[in-house]
Amino acid sequence: MYNYTDFDKDFVVTRAAQFRDQVQRRIDGALTEEEFKPLRLMNGLYLLLHAYMLRVAIPYGTLNSRQMLALADIADRWDKGYAHFSTRQNVQFHWPKLQDVPDILEALAAVDMHAIQTSGACIRSVTSDHFAGAAADELADPRPTAELVRQWSTDHPEFAFLPRKFKVAVTGSAHDRAVTKFHDIGLRLVQNVAGAPGYEVSVGGGLGRTPMIGKVLRDFLHRADLLPYLEAILQVYNQIGRRDNKYKARIKITLHEHGLADIRQRVEESFALQRARFDGADQAKLTRIEADFTPPVYKTASIEWPAQDPAFNAFTETNLHPHKNPDYAIVTVSLKAHGATPGDASSAQMRVLADIAKRWSHDDLRISHEQNIILPHVHRGDLPEVYKALRHAGLATANIGLISDLIACPGMDYCDLATARSTNVAQGIAQRFDALNQEHNIGPLKLKISGCINACGHHHVGHIGILGLEKGGVESYQITLGGDGTQNAAIGQPTGKGFSADEIIPAIERLILAYLSLRQSADEAFIATFHRLGAAPFKAALYPAKDSIK
Repeated sequence: MYNYTDFDKDFVVTRAAQFRDQVQRRIDGALTEEEFKPLRLMNGLYLLLHAYMLRVAIPYGTLNSRQMLALADIADRWDKGYAHFSTRQNVQFHWPKLQDVPDILEALAAVDMHAIQTSGACIRSVTSDHFAGAAADELADPRPTAELVRQWSTDHPEFAFLPRKFKVAVTGSAHDRAVTKFHDIGLRLVQNVAGAPGYEVSVGGGLGRTPMIGKVLRDFLHRADLLPYLEAILQVYNQIGRRDNKYKARIKITLHEHGLADIRQRVEESFALQRARFDGADQAKLTRIEADFTPPVYKTASIEWPAQDPAFNAFTETNLHPHKNPDYAIVTVSLKAHGATPGDASSAQMRVLADIAKRWSHDDLRISHEQNIILPHVHRGDLPEVYKALRHAGLATANIGLISDLIACPGMDYCDLATARSTNVAQGIAQRFDALNQEHNIGPLKLKISGCINACGHHHVGHIGILGLEKGGVESYQITLGGDGTQNAAIGQPTGKGFSADEIIPAIERLILAYLSLRQSADEAFIATFHRLGAAPFKAALYPAKDSIK
């Protein structure tokens, strides 16, 4: 992983000291909340429904055991003993006191972490494939690119006050695990016909109240041209992006209003001017960054698993992913125990994960956008011990990719923007299908829940999406079908009228039972059945004949 230089260390320490002074002025009354708001947002501090929330950056989802231990200590010392891992590969503390936030930032700086640009109208934390550097299907590790973009964008003076927030994702695999098509800029590492490395560049993706799939701006961009090309995109957006209406200020709306051809022409003209300014300095920086991302020294050892252990076998069937070294496996640790709040981990669990990573995963951990923790480099011979440690900590749920491995935003439990609860729906669905003992029979399924139209739960790209809204003073849940956040990007189709809080879980059960009766074989996943048959039979299950679809 990237190792901080003296400059990096000084930068985060200085920012923490600056914010300490700003916090004190707010407490003393020298700053009003309105004056303080842009300062706190620049440091990842939100004021939500019940308390402040601090969003800590975990760039491209990578951290080590020392950093995970620091997060656990922060949770115990200044929060309520747990942390929430978000769909942006960040970690959130939901209960810090304002006067304690500078101490938290100092504790983060001590382990090369910060909360800079996790909020505000700037280029947010860069995200990436959570299997980066380990996946067998990877063309190249995308994390050096993500780190280069992070360094370029941090405190960039021209892009600190954009029309709206701006998100970048990078993947190095043909299988898109970084949801790049739903980011303001999506980068995919590719090679041209001559074998030269470069990027496919997409722009204008996003979710929220106006979901859009990103469009390819350049099908091949030479590696050396990346930063000047990104600079050109941001300059064009900063100049013509709308500032009169925050709901129309994202680059996806700019692209929609101007058209791809016009945006491409503007970007190419700006790129021609920007290219000479970089003069190769960024490539020298990238070379230094790449040195920090060399693969670990893999060990060779015998591989022996317990002969008869159904629970362990279920875990290895669902929670492992192929590693580029066949003697190793990528282990996904579920933060979705049945009935638990998706994405939450206790401080004790974080300490266990840190210990496992240090002992058995080359001191490497990842946060996934699906709110789970990844152990990217585990020798297959160590899997029984890893499983034993996870099980003891309540972290061995064998449900990765199944219906209970669902995404859910915090909803009305914390968020002042939410119009409905989401975690209780997630918990209810997981418990219901666990009780039915059906989720392994159901097979792969992406279910995602948002508590409002801002779509922090990514419901638009769920095979089944649930959107919680307020209707007539009560919660109402709309269902969408057929969404996909992978390389087969698709936006879910609304099915019809919403369901009350009491109706939503039975409705999902009817939907799943219909799928089980409609699939051609046990190997046909829900999304494949939906593509084959369309929405009609699923709508019929959701809305029996006595109901009307409005």
